[in-house]
Amino acid sequence: MNVSIRWLYKTPKNQETRFESGEMPLERALMFIEDMERTGRVKQVDIIDARGTFWTVKEAKRFLKEVEVEPHNIRLYFDGGYKRETAEAGLGCVIYYEQNGKSYRLRQNAFVEGFTSNNEAEFAALHLALQELEFLGAKGVPVEIRGDSQVVLQHMIEDWEIMDPTLASWGRRVDQKLEKMKLQPEYHQIPRHKNNEANRLATQALKGIPVAAEIEMVQ
Repeated sequence: MNVSIRWLYKTPKNQETRFESGEMPLERALMFIEDMERTGRVKQVDIIDARGTFWTVKEAKRFLKEVEVEPHNIRLYFDGGYKRETAEAGLGCVIYYEQNGKSYRLRQNAFVEGFTSNNEAEFAALHLALQELEFLGAKGVPVEIRGDSQVVLQHMIEDWEIMDPTLASWGRRVDQKLEKMKLQPEYHQIPRHKNNEANRLATQALKGIPVAAEIEMVQ
């Protein structure tokens, strides 16, 4: 979870001013806070997450302790491919996450028949990724969701209304899955070349090459 820090600094002559940092991982923020508090000149510290929620240092430390054994610091990529002539779709997702002090990468794809458009494949790929998160046991944490589908991402952040009932149904399924796991989505539209891993998985699925792999990432 990325946060910013806001603190009140007081000089030995009782002059006060406020500072606010840029965003950084919560673990790093707590490290800086501990260092600042050693000076004895920090009188008030607030931690602010991406949703604008304020945390005390005690609350943030308790949160880190609770999520350490569960998947957290999750970054999810999704992509869908579609063959109009055959109504076949390939779905791909890549999930980076941390658990028990280790970092992992999960890759998954799926072949599906009977789809109506590339946009439907994109929605289904996002739903596939959330299913994988559910299998991992992720719940109650922020999730960075990254993809190159403008239709999917703009709809999910409620900037665009979708009239197509099939796509609207997929949007509801995604929302229901997020709500069930109490995940806090942070949507990011990225250029296609930065979504190569998920795109490759979707292409492999269309070619009949199934992929289901998870590895520990060596730092």
